[in-house]
Order: sequence, then structure tokens, then C-alpha cells
Amino acid sequence: MILGDGGSGAERTQLFGAEWCGDCRRTRSWLRRHNVPYVEFDTDADPALRARAAEIAGGLPNIPVVITPEGTVLVEPTEVELATTLSAHRQRRGRSGCR
Repeated sequence: MILGDGGSGAERTQLFGAEWCGDCRRTRSWLRRHNVPYVEFDTDADPALRARAAEIAGGLPNIPVVITPEGTVLVEPTEVELATTLSAHRQRRGRSGCR
């Protein structure tokens, strides 16, 4: 488990991914640029985490898998999907939206 940048607080987005994965690097970068607090789970470091990510993704081995604090699951999300989903969460929590 790796704590990502982006502030403190108990509510964090979860990111299941791997260092070698370009989509994971893009997602991680997007979360940091938009100050989204997240915790990262390295699916290469632990087979149980890899299996958990696949289970969350409906049996698919695709990464990254992102889970919002409210439980919304995104598999290989685009930047638009991240912005839309996480902005909605932040607005409900009284924070500024992501762009």
C-alpha cells in the first residue's frame, strides 16, 4: 500500500495498479494534479491485491481500478471519467470540483 499525494483525511480514493502500467501512471498523475487524496495498492507486489482488483472489476484483470470514497468503481478510467465522477463526489462533500 502506498499513500498518494493530495492532502489528509480519512476519505481517500483507492487506486489498484502497477508501476509499469501506463494507464496507472496517467491516473496517478491526474489524481495528484487535482489534489485528490488517494491510497494506492500495488497489484504486482501482492497476488491477493491483484485478485481483489480483478474481483472489483467484475472478473477482468484490467488496471487501473479506481474506487471513490462513495464506492463507485472505475476500470481503466479516462481523465474525463475521473473528473466527472470525482467532481460529483467533491461537490456532495462541499469541496471544489475537479477540472
